[in-house]
Amino acid sequence: MKYLLSTILIILSMNLSAQEVNKKIHDEAHNKDILINACTREGVVTFPEFKEMYDPLYLAYSPDAATMIELKKLVKKERIKIILGTWCGDSKVNVPNFFKVLDAMQFKEKNVDIIAVDGHKKAENGIIDGLDIKSVPTFIVYDKKGKELGRIVEHPKTTLEGDLLAILQKKS
Repeated sequence: MKYLLSTILIILSMNLSAQEVNKKIHDEAHNKDILINACTREGVVTFPEFKEMYDPLYLAYSPDAATMIELKKLVKKERIKIILGTWCGDSKVNVPNFFKVLDAMQFKEKNVDIIAVDGHKKAENGIIDGLDIKSVPTFIVYDKKGKELGRIVEHPKTTLEGDLLAILQKKS
């Protein structure tokens, strides 16, 4: 009985740690503390190194109004996966601006998954395996059935809202 209880406790603790959200680790590649794996928006935007750029950039970004009107017409039940590095300059610049676009569209936060990676662009437990992440941030847009519609990698070709509109227009 004692063995069974200790085994159950070990299994439970393994499951809990595997699902830890906003997990902080020390990244050897950049020799600094970072977030890793699944994160909440609040976890990312309050992470000290990320927050120092997030707040002023989010406030300063002004999505193109005409593009936003078109985006709002096309958004249905898509999901978005954001792969970022809390250590990454491009993530620090583009993620706040992307959130500003999502907020302006009134995109449902429950339809956004955020995954932080280490300096080797890896996460734990295989949570980004098969996503072919070469640069961060990577914003991946999926339809309601989980089919990838397109992605914005590292930085937009035009603007974040313009690239997002081009992805959503392809589905129509």
